[in-house]
Amino acid sequence: MFKRLDEIAKRYQDLAQELTRPEVATDPEELQRIGKAQAELEEVVGRYEEYRSVQSQIREAEEIQADGADPEMKELAQAELDALRPRLESLEQELRALLLPKDPMDQKSVILEIRAGTGGDEAALFAGDLFRMYSRFAERQRWKVEVMSSTPSPVGGFREIICTLQGKGAYSRLKFESGAHRVQRVPATESAGRIHTSAATVAVLPEVEDVDVEIRQDDLQIDTFRASSAGGQHMQKNETAVRITHLPTGTIAACQDERSQLQNKEKAMLMLRAHIYEKMKAERDAEYAQVRKLQVGTGDRSEKIRTYNFPQGRITDHRIGFSIFNLEAFMDGDIASMLEALNNADQADRLQAQAISAD
Repeated sequence: MFKRLDEIAKRYQDLAQELTRPEVATDPEELQRIGKAQAELEEVVGRYEEYRSVQSQIREAEEIQADGADPEMKELAQAELDALRPRLESLEQELRALLLPKDPMDQKSVILEIRAGTGGDEAALFAGDLFRMYSRFAERQRWKVEVMSSTPSPVGGFREIICTLQGKGAYSRLKFESGAHRVQRVPATESAGRIHTSAATVAVLPEVEDVDVEIRQDDLQIDTFRASSAGGQHMQKNETAVRITHLPTGTIAACQDERSQLQNKEKAMLMLRAHIYEKMKAERDAEYAQVRKLQVGTGDRSEKIRTYNFPQGRITDHRIGFSIFNLEAFMDGDIASMLEALNNADQADRLQAQAISAD
């Protein structure tokens, strides 16, 4: 690990040196490229410098104790060691985590898909609650929320809603939200006060570009049809809605919410690329998953990942056994602590897998 850290520190210094060259300073593209490369190493280098500084302080304190200093100095040195050694251990764990392979999609925006599952009208209402929860969280992150497609339920909520959450790092924050979310509560229509259980499925897909997923035009079947408006009134005469089928995989994406066929086609292609990327990633991860315990789950939408228990005011994520007792705030978008717990569990799992493979 430390050999790799030394290499990263040297690379960081080399990049800093390159930035001082006159030909780089006058070339905006090269300046941006080198600056970006340096910024990606900055956190690791900063932690490593702190690690080496703490190491040096520990050596100095140990020398004071070994040199037969007076009792008061030895006592001060021991107090310093008691504080520095845990910090050194903590920094080493942080460095190991920072050296873990990064998901290339982590900094991407996301396509969020929420669909009502079992539970009838109550499931549609819960799907609406989840959409509001994620939208409120996105607002706190200053991400842009844009609905791409929706099928409202007559009683409220949604049978299905697909939207984009546009913001740097959105995928890294939300990627463990994919799966089946279950709710236990008394529906407003329930006169006897009985608790009902219903569910909605969530899919979080990175917003991928052409460079991330190559799709041949010959592999696409594009169909157009008339978009229907709310309540079935004022049927459009023009075929603005678009359905795209990727023939090799059978993946289908459709959009009808925009006024023009071109806009609907662009959004349908965005969804199609995301789903094809998800399939590609699942295939790549299949072999890896056999040797690694996926502590935060597979991301399969059929997998029950979380329960929202309204009578108890509790949210429990079953993958990591983590519960929060502030359901009202959670449903209002205060989900950061849950997301952090999931990320920490995944990180710990990957560190353990790394240690096993090293042995």
